[in-house]
Amino acid sequence: MGNKSLIALIVGVVVALVAWNSFYIVSQTERAVLLRFGRIVEPDVKPGLHVKVPYVNQVRKFDARLMTLDASTSRFLTLEKKALMVDAFAKWRVLDAERYYTATSGLKQIADERLSRRLEAALRDQFGKRTLHESVSGERDALMGQVTASLNKAAQRELGIEVVDVRVKAIDLPKEVNRSVFDRMGSEREREAREHRAKGKELAEGIRADADRQKRVILAEAYREAEETRGDGDAKAAAIYAKAYGQDAEFYAFYRSLRAYRESFADKRDVMVLDPSSDFFRYLEKSKP
Repeated sequence: MGNKSLIALIVGVVVALVAWNSFYIVSQTERAVLLRFGRIVEPDVKPGLHVKVPYVNQVRKFDARLMTLDASTSRFLTLEKKALMVDAFAKWRVLDAERYYTATSGLKQIADERLSRRLEAALRDQFGKRTLHESVSGERDALMGQVTASLNKAAQRELGIEVVDVRVKAIDLPKEVNRSVFDRMGSEREREAREHRAKGKELAEGIRADADRQKRVILAEAYREAEETRGDGDAKAAAIYAKAYGQDAEFYAFYRSLRAYRESFADKRDVMVLDPSSDFFRYLEKSKP
């Protein structure tokens, strides 16, 4: 290979490298800024194929997809000065590529660190305005909404990123107060249980008393109706007997004597001691030949 061929080869390689470094591609999932000697000349490069001056221009690309910031578990005080251990996370993405590069040099670690401090401050402020119940369940959605809004406003202004959402993964009590809180909760539940039992016993006594009263009333009504029915029956029976007796007094007396004999001698073991001339044996004596 001659000198001319070698020079041509070297020139071709240099031209290829220059041409290679003159083009760059920004994908749909990226944001980019174009620099000239370290200064931003194009703050928001659109997705697609672009041309730059090699070794003069530089391109810094950032991931434009949704990022997750896992904040460390922090201790916050509620309105009534009760401590809570809060574990939260935030979802964010690059909104202003120029401001993001200026504030963080395009490094996600720096963005996470600064955003984490602001997230902690926003959570501390919101938890400090609410009671324990409101923080845990009563106003939890409202709390997250306000934290997201305030953090998003500060992050856009200072870091050029948009905070899409902030969520709390867990809220726990500090280990040193868990036992005392659980004991107090147990005591409160025991007190509520005693109150419910007392109210239940009182209600049961009232129900039993009312049932006993109704029972006595029902029995008295039933006894009255039974006595009235029995009296009516006795009156009707007496009237029937009187009518029958009036039609044939002798036959009625005879019939009554027969019934008395049957009832008196129903059992062979029955023994009666009477005077033979007693009126009880009147019809027996008349039956003698």
